[in-house]
Amino acid sequence: MSEGDTAEPRRGSPFQGSGQVLAPVLSFPVAQKQVAFDRAELQTILSVYGRKVVEGEWRDYAIDFLVDKAVFSIYRRSSEVPLYRVEKDPRLARKQGAYSVVVASGLILKRGNDLSAVLRVIDKPLRVVSN
Repeated sequence: MSEGDTAEPRRGSPFQGSGQVLAPVLSFPVAQKQVAFDRAELQTILSVYGRKVVEGEWRDYAIDFLVDKAVFSIYRRSSEVPLYRVEKDPRLARKQGAYSVVVASGLILKRGNDLSAVLRVIDKPLRVVSN
């Protein structure tokens, strides 16, 4: 193009003569994959949770799927902070274990790669106490 030439739309363009310029297509960020509990893991967690609900110890729960970990929070009452958090962090699978049970203060009670073994720390069977 020389200095005297003006940009003209090509023939057959839908915007020919309208003076409109097409905006570039915006690219949206790719959704990051979230960490989640699979069906077997949820079944294991919910079986422990169900027993404790029947016993009257727990009343509510919440599940959070984050980018780096999945969290199952257990509440005594829904207005309180969670008593326990069962966390799945795949980055720790080779080091300390992908699963952990954390109390409200942040203390990790148990960590490991076997979810049912990790959950035993909060699902202790009742014992008969004799005098």
